[in-house]
Amino acid sequence: MRAALIQLNVSDDPAANLVATLGFVRQAVAAGAGFVLTPELTNGLSSSRAHQRSVFRHEADDPTLAALRAEAKAAGIWLLIGSLGLLTQDADGRFANRSFLVDPQGEIAARYDKIHMFDVNVSDTEVYRESEGYRPGSAAVVAKTPFARIGMTVCYDVRFPALYRRLAQAGAQVITVPAAFNHITGAAHWETLLRARAIETGCFVLAPAQTGFHPETPGKGRRTHGHSLAIAPWGEILADAGTEPGVTLVDLDLARVAEARRRVPSLSHDRGFDGP
Repeated sequence: MRAALIQLNVSDDPAANLVATLGFVRQAVAAGAGFVLTPELTNGLSSSRAHQRSVFRHEADDPTLAALRAEAKAAGIWLLIGSLGLLTQDADGRFANRSFLVDPQGEIAARYDKIHMFDVNVSDTEVYRESEGYRPGSAAVVAKTPFARIGMTVCYDVRFPALYRRLAQAGAQVITVPAAFNHITGAAHWETLLRARAIETGCFVLAPAQTGFHPETPGKGRRTHGHSLAIAPWGEILADAGTEPGVTLVDLDLARVAEARRRVPSLSHDRGFDGP
């Protein structure tokens, strides 16, 4: 299977972001990709909850989801929509950060709501409280496809290795990590975390990312790290997208999953222990 990681530089305008995303999906399909992946919050990044509430939609009404499902059907591809910000029926008004796996008929094969919320103080000027706007999911997901079993995660999840081990032990061969990784933590930790998750699980790790400065109205914005990565089950970097928006291709051979796990079968070596 040829996979394509789409790296985006979205704004807070979902309609404009959709135009760019569709262009890259078509570019990936023209290059022979049968599995195309977009980053976290493909429909837009914004620090304004009011703006998000004005542009986000419920899943059933979301134009980005509808258009990308139609595109997957037209192209006959598997499409991972890394995540979309969506309205929910929650009483507290929080959004969902939801990843979708779409099949070649345009149907939703699997959904995953991001479990771990990015509530951190990166620096005096970089403070995030994702849980104030988004409610966390509670269920891990492994989706079956004709080419691989796919474990679905999103961004900050990558810092919680127990989730990845659970996915691998449940049968995942490929784990997706769509992200809008902060530019400071990304420079320090992104590659190391992704390689560790691949090595620990013996899985391919595919991580399409947001990149660059993301403008907001009025006059705000944030920066993301870029460097969409594809990691092999033995930990090698197969592809690095750098910092420009675009399409990065990688060919997946699942025999490499079996080989890595044969050489180091750590997934079957769990032992109970006492304390602390």
